[in-house]
Amino acid sequence: MHQPLTYEVNGDAIREERMQAGLTQTELARRAGISPRYVSYLETGTRRHMGPKTYRRLREVLNATDARLRLTPPRPTEDPPQPPERE
Repeated sequence: MHQPLTYEVNGDAIREERMQAGLTQTELARRAGISPRYVSYLETGTRRHMGPKTYRRLREVLNATDARLRLTPPRPTEDPPQPPERE
């Protein structure tokens, strides 16, 4: 069974980046194409996982780095392919 690729995000960093950019939760939500409630959930830690498309939009609006916004690397949908064996 495959789990979808998700990003675990740091809600405190999202809030700090939003405030540094001078945006309200509503404005950030509008620009990123998500709901203000979702932004609130992310910032408070109620929600910590985001899909890749939504995450990229949020990161672009905040002009932030992965290192700043993510808690852990993305969870892969399956085991990575193994390199070919050398003969």
